[in-house]
Amino acid sequence: MPSPHNRPRQARQAAPGAEIHAAGSEGKAWRVSEGVIRFDHVAADGQAAFASLAIAGDIIGCETLLLGCYTFRATALTHCRLDPWPEGGSADNATLLASLSRAQQRAADLVALRGGQASDRVLGLIRLLTDPNGRVVLPTRQDIADITALRFETISRIVKQLERSAVIRPIRLDGVHATRSFALASPAG
Repeated sequence: MPSPHNRPRQARQAAPGAEIHAAGSEGKAWRVSEGVIRFDHVAADGQAAFASLAIAGDIIGCETLLLGCYTFRATALTHCRLDPWPEGGSADNATLLASLSRAQQRAADLVALRGGQASDRVLGLIRLLTDPNGRVVLPTRQDIADITALRFETISRIVKQLERSAVIRPIRLDGVHATRSFALASPAG
C-alpha cells in the first residue's frame, strides 16, 4: 500500500468563493482545468489586495517547488477544477514556461484594466475571461470592482449597459447563477 506521500493526487473541485489555498501554507502545484482563480496579497495586518488571476490552462502554486509554500491567497471566482501538476510526477519545463509566459501577458492585461474608461475596463475583463465558445461566467460584481479598480455600483451599471446594447447576452449554464453567465457578441456583430 502506498504511503500518503506517494499516493497519486486527485483532481480538486472548488465552488465560487472557496479558498483554494492560503498565503504561506504548504502545498503542491496545480493546473487550472476549468474556471477562474483570484490571487490576493495578504498583508501582515490581514488586509488582502487583488494581485492577479489564473484561468484554464494556467499552472498555479509552482512557487511551492522552490519556496515550499504558496505566495498568495487563492480563491475560486467561478467553479474551478484543478488537476495535479506536474502530470506524471516530474516537472515539464516547457509546460511551465508556457504557463509563466501566459501569466506574464495576463499580468500586463490586468494592469491595463485598472486605468482608462470604466466600460472599456469591464469589457476588457469580460474578453479576458471569455472561453473559446464565446461564453463567460462573470466573477461577482465586487470581484470585478476589485480587479478593475472601480466601484461596485459602476460595475452593475456597466454590465446592464452591455446587456442593453447586446454586447453580452444572458445565457443559461448549469450550476451558474443566471446573473453571471453570458455570451459575448462576436466582434463583427
